[in-house]
Amino acid sequence: MSSQIFHPFLALRTVKRQLVIWLCGDNNDHLFVGEVCEFNSAKRKKDFYNNNTKSQFVFRDKWIYVQKGSTKERHGYCTLGEALNRLDFSSAIQDLRRFNYVAKLFQLIARSQLPSLSGAAQKNYFNILEKIVRKVLEDHYNPRLVKELLQDLNSTLHSLTIHVGRCVLVGNVNIWGCRLETIVKWQQELNNLEIPKQIYNGMSFSDLPLHMHDKILYNLSDAFDIINLGQATPTLQALSENRTLWKKLCHFHFSDKPFCRSLAVNKSDNVDWKLMYFSLLKHYPMKEQYGDTLHFCKHCSILFWKDFDHPCTASDPDSCLMPVSPQHFIDLFMF
Repeated sequence: MSSQIFHPFLALRTVKRQLVIWLCGDNNDHLFVGEVCEFNSAKRKKDFYNNNTKSQFVFRDKWIYVQKGSTKERHGYCTLGEALNRLDFSSAIQDLRRFNYVAKLFQLIARSQLPSLSGAAQKNYFNILEKIVRKVLEDHYNPRLVKELLQDLNSTLHSLTIHVGRCVLVGNVNIWGCRLETIVKWQQELNNLEIPKQIYNGMSFSDLPLHMHDKILYNLSDAFDIINLGQATPTLQALSENRTLWKKLCHFHFSDKPFCRSLAVNKSDNVDWKLMYFSLLKHYPMKEQYGDTLHFCKHCSILFWKDFDHPCTASDPDSCLMPVSPQHFIDLFMF
C-alpha cells in the first residue's frame, strides 16, 4: 500500500492540469510557462498587499511577563517581538514624555535585533516606525533622532540584504525591497523638512533676559541642542561657549569615569571642557534621560507602562518597580 496521503485538492488540481494538457496538444511548454507567470504575478500581488496592510495588534492587557533565566520552557510568550506587539508603542509615541524613549529603542532594534523579530513583529515595527516619521513631519518634534534611526535602519538592511544574505531576514525579498524604498523616501522627506517660523504677538525667546537664556542652556543635557541653540543669535553663541557650561555637561554625563573624576579633583582651570566632552563621547555613552520609560516589576517579572499598571501581588508594589532603559529592555529578551 502506498504511504502517500491522499489530498483531494491536489488530486483535483492534477486532473485539471492533465485535462488542459490533453486539450492543448503540443502547446504544453507554453502552457507551463503561462502557469508559472500567473503564479508569480499572484505572489507579487500578495506580497504587495501584505507589505501595505496596516494591521494593528490589540491586546486587552498592556503588559508582558518576562521569564527569568534561559530555560527552554517559558511561561507565556517571552520574546522581543511579542513585547513589541503587546506593549502598545503606537500610543506611546503620541506622548511627548515617551517619544524619545521609543525612538531610541527602535534605533537599537534596527542596529542589531531586526533579524530576531518574527514576521508579524517586523510588520508591526514598520507600522509604528511610519507613525514616528509622520509625527515628526507634522509636529517637527526631534527630527535629528529619527534621522539617525532611519540611517541606522538603512545601513542594517543594506548589510543584511547585500553582504550577509537575505536568508537571515523573515519574509519575501520583494517586501524588504519595498521597505528599503520606503525608508529612503522617509529620509528625503525629513531632509526636506522646513520648520515654519512662529509669529507671536507677545514676548519671544530673544526678549528674555540674559540670565534666563543662561539658565535654559544649563538645563539642556544634549550637546548638539546647545550648539544648535547657540547658532540662533550672537548672544546665545557667546553663552553656548561658556567653559563652565561644558564642564557641567562633562560631569553630568561622565562623572563616574576615572579620567573625568581625576580632573574634578585637580580643579584645573586650563581644561578645554568642550573639547573634553567630545573626546569622552568617543569612548563612553552619554547618560540617557527620558520623561517616562517602561517599568519592570521585580516581584512579578512583568514589563509594563505605568499608566496601564499590572496585577501586582506584592504588599508594596511601588518598591518593586524599576525603570527600564532601551538597552535594558533588549537585554531582558537576550536568552
